[in-house]
Parts: sequence; C-alpha cells; structure tokens
Amino acid sequence: MNAVRELLFRLGLGLGLGLLLCLEAGCMTFHQGPMPGEPKTASFANVEGVRVRYVDTGGDKPAVVLIHGFASSLDAWATVIPELAKTHRVLALDLKGFGWTDRPEGDYSPDAEAQLVLALMSQRNIPRADLVGHSWGASVALAAAMRAPDRVKRLALYDAWVYEGQLPATFHWSRTGGVGEMLFGLYYKQRADEKMAMAFYDQRYVTEELVDAVEEALDRPGTVAAALAAVRGQRFAGVEANYRKIQQKTLLLWGREDAVATLDFGERLARDLPNAHLVVYPRCGHFPMIEARAESNRDLVAFLSDAPEPTTTSEKPAPGSSEATP
Repeated sequence: MNAVRELLFRLGLGLGLGLLLCLEAGCMTFHQGPMPGEPKTASFANVEGVRVRYVDTGGDKPAVVLIHGFASSLDAWATVIPELAKTHRVLALDLKGFGWTDRPEGDYSPDAEAQLVLALMSQRNIPRADLVGHSWGASVALAAAMRAPDRVKRLALYDAWVYEGQLPATFHWSRTGGVGEMLFGLYYKQRADEKMAMAFYDQRYVTEELVDAVEEALDRPGTVAAALAAVRGQRFAGVEANYRKIQQKTLLLWGREDAVATLDFGERLARDLPNAHLVVYPRCGHFPMIEARAESNRDLVAFLSDAPEPTTTSEKPAPGSSEATP
C-alpha cells in the first residue's frame, strides 16, 4: 500500500511540475491578431470577433466551401482549389485556432467551428453551398449540415474523423483539467516528422519542406492552447447517432491505407449517412487530395457537377508513372 501511495505521489508531482513548466513557458496562452511571418497577400475577415484567413475564388459560379482538418489549414486544399475553381466559386478558410486565423479562448467544438463557417458564408454572400471537409473538418461539415440543413446542398468528406471510437486515449485523458495541459504542453509539438509519416502511404510525400512547414505552424502563438481546446471539443458520442438524420447527398473519399482514420470508419459512415457513397483509393493514406490527386479531384468535380457516381474503388496510376510522382 505504501508503494502505491508513493507511486501516486510521484505521478502527481510529475503532473504538477509538467503543468508548471508549461504555464511558465506560455504554451497555454491563446492569441488574437496578426502573427509573425503572416503572408502579406492573405485575405482576412472579421467573423464574430475572430480574424479569419480565407480564399474566395472562382467568380459567379455555384459555391463550394472547403474545410480543412485538425492541425491543418486551407493550404491542404492547394491541389484541389484550382480544379474546383474551373466550375465553382471556391471559399476556403483557416478554422478558428489553425493556420493564420485567431486563436481566442472559447469553444472549439465542431458545432462552434460550423457556426464560424456559416457566418463567413453569410458575410461573403453565399446563402447555400456544397461543403467539402477533410478529417476533423468533416465533423465540422456534418455539424453545419445538422445546424443549418437548408444552407448545405451536398457533402463531400475525405477520411472523416467523426466518431468517438476514433479518438486515441490521450484525447480522452486530455479532457481532464491539468492532464490535458501537461500532455499538450510537453508533447503536442514533438515528433512532427513521425506524425506526418503516419498520415501518408507513400513516404516520398513526407519531405523535409513539409515537416519544416508543420513545425513552423506549431510554433505560432496560441497554437497549443487552441489545439487542446479543439480536442476537448471532440465529443462525438453525443452527436454521432444524429448522422442518420442528415439527408444531403454525400460522397465519402477514403484512402485504403489510412492509418489515422481507418477504412472501417468510412464503411460505418457510409452506412450511417442515408445518402452516402464511398469511394476508396488504393495505395493512399490520410490525404487522398495529395496521394490520389488526379482520381480524387476527378471524383469530387464529377460529384459536385451531378455526374454519375464514381465506382466504389478508384484505381490510381502505377508507381513510377508521371501521375504517381510526388
């Protein structure tokens, strides 16, 4: 019994010390306003008190809104925006807490982010649009469809992160005050190269340039605090049963070898959403818009243009061909 008490004491001491170091380093502070290194050509909008970076291109065409995933930014859509802009008006944004958008204290749940997306749509005079979400951004797109179904025409979701069963143990532990601050303060910015490697099937995409860009983004003020708030907002158990009520026609685009949002969750989501169709890309991880660029762009554009649905499995070029080269 004494040994158990001593172990618990040491664990508590370590937790307190880790939290103290984190707070002293300022890793749990939020941030609003311009940040060092901000792109001079970036466009910003004040949306409900949040300074939001966005891109709005394509002119007077049917609107589509792109919603990136956790720890990402609108730059994740760099391979998608030019293709979509040929036939659609494309609005992409950095969600609250990510990219170059503000990191204020407050609610970072998918529903809160969905409210921000809808408010930006209103500000940009977009009454109704197709929503495209990647990973955690898919949960934001689904939240928008549940919050304002009349404003969402169709949904396209890449490797969706929308179920309680997808959350790792550390996300559950981080819901506890003090524990989350310690875990994120000490580990959130660590091993960016390993985290990115897990997201790709083809490791040629995990370049030094990509890892450097990720590490630079992690160092922006307020990032750790916002990421922890976003993780604490991922409480899917209370909403996932409502996915069956979403009536919008939905395309699910999934990397077969995705180790982050595994394919079984894509199959589950295809069953839960009444009007969903799942397309799977072989030799592809968590970013089909990168690893299966040509095929996923083709399928997305066809879906948003009301063309016939793509086949269940979309073949990609064989390794060594020009389209398969990063």
